[in-house]
Amino acid sequence: MAEGWRRDRVGAALRGENPTVLRRLAAGFAVIGDVQFLPGYSVLLVDEPGVERLSDLPRGRRLAFLSDMDRLGEAVERACRRLDPAFRRVNLEILGNKDPFLHAHVWPRFVWEPAEVAGAPVWLYPRDRWSEGRFALGPQHDVVREAIGGELDRLRA
Repeated sequence: MAEGWRRDRVGAALRGENPTVLRRLAAGFAVIGDVQFLPGYSVLLVDEPGVERLSDLPRGRRLAFLSDMDRLGEAVERACRRLDPAFRRVNLEILGNKDPFLHAHVWPRFVWEPAEVAGAPVWLYPRDRWSEGRFALGPQHDVVREAIGGELDRLRA
């Protein structure tokens, strides 16, 4: 994947240049995460450049974003449950501490996770999980990517 889109993920999604986009939703873009040490990790990106926090949106758009977050969370849950019998739950987070645009993380959690992080926030996983090439998004994740996209389509119907 070319790296230019990473500098402006929202703008790249709006231009159709963000290769991680799964689906366009009502108030944002469902994207698959750059790292997949927890297969199915996804993110909801706001669809308005310059929006940094949930409170920047008018109430109607705010509720639409939260509804999209719920939909993406359910799609990840359904897809991961079907693909891995060790699926346990999803964690939903809006943090905004690093990236200057509104986004929500959807983390699937599994029974096979190491005990020292299984009950902790994902952010406590060792740093190598975030940077090792074997966990980087790639063609090996096409099955989970297609499963989440299909679930998003079913939930829209």
